[in-house]
Amino acid sequence: MTDATGGTVPPPGVTPSPVVRMVLMAAHDTPTDGPADGPTNGRAGGLTDVAGLHVGHARVPGERALSGTTVVLAPAGGAIAAVDVRGGGPGTRETDALDPRNLVQRVEAVVLTGGSAYGLESAAGVMAWLEEHGRGVRVGPDPSQVVPVVPAACVFDLGRGGDWRARPDATTGRAAVEAAARTDEGAPVEEGGVGAGTGAVVGQFKGGVGTASAVLDSGITVAALVVANAAGSAVDPLTGALYGSYFAGRVAYPSPDVHAAAQLRLTEAREQNAPPPLNTTLAVVATDAVLTRAQAQKLAGTAHDGIARAVRPVHLLNDGDTVFALATGAVPLDEASPLALNEVLAAGADVVTRAIVRAVLAARGVEGPGGVFPSYRDLYDID
Repeated sequence: MTDATGGTVPPPGVTPSPVVRMVLMAAHDTPTDGPADGPTNGRAGGLTDVAGLHVGHARVPGERALSGTTVVLAPAGGAIAAVDVRGGGPGTRETDALDPRNLVQRVEAVVLTGGSAYGLESAAGVMAWLEEHGRGVRVGPDPSQVVPVVPAACVFDLGRGGDWRARPDATTGRAAVEAAARTDEGAPVEEGGVGAGTGAVVGQFKGGVGTASAVLDSGITVAALVVANAAGSAVDPLTGALYGSYFAGRVAYPSPDVHAAAQLRLTEAREQNAPPPLNTTLAVVATDAVLTRAQAQKLAGTAHDGIARAVRPVHLLNDGDTVFALATGAVPLDEASPLALNEVLAAGADVVTRAIVRAVLAARGVEGPGGVFPSYRDLYDID
């Protein structure tokens, strides 16, 4: 609903909180919108605004397949990496290697994949590609003698296309890393139902991949890529607004009639689908700041706040919520300020929230033998 000036207003009977009032804007947030104020977007508005990072997607082939893999490829020589796992049902690979107490300093790639634990096999294809290019931890006198450490995490999307066995494997992972390697520096990242987000669902809505970035006053870039596949909902049941839009810079309230119609269609879809299974939200938060491994782990941890703002509830026993952090080390923090990291930590949570909003808005509905998963954009008639 809009007021006389064109600004959005809540539906009758709904009183927005102070934080909501601060971000009421004229239209629904779209996948290309940035925040209303604060840090500016980077060039592409996504993860690849952190120089040196490349993103590639691959989809499992087949008419009844609805799954895929996304690879974040670091610059040659790797990036400082860390991880924070808060979901009660995670599916991961090589996350112990990222503990700051352990040996590995840098990783060459991070894999996000569908297929639940089966899909973690996709990391093997990425590992093979990296070995062929001499990228990894050197373990012998010959430069080709490397062991690539490829952290990975998975979402549950088994059977969403109708074929329980249609899931990513090493071939899918290789296709995704090759796609990443082919992209130009700073190329925009495809969003929506692609890669690891192909079969993603958020609550009852179709989910997917989303990405966002921010350039801080210090010149540091912070960006995130998410796979939104949550057991919780991204939509406020009272108003129909996206939870994340309250914090992402723009929020619009659908009319009561549109919201009521959307709820009815969701009820019909729920009756056709199987009970909600294990789900997960994954994220890669990256920065060009110079970070220690301990600082990167702190960034991965605080970035979970961004998930909590956009999805409710989160970190359940049937979630595998996992956040990776990457630091390429191009821009030093202000050594004169012991709290210089704070702006990076705050921005990390912010870009995760915005990326989840973008993922939901970029998604398109899917209807097939595996279920009916309408999109937020379709149900709320967003152009």
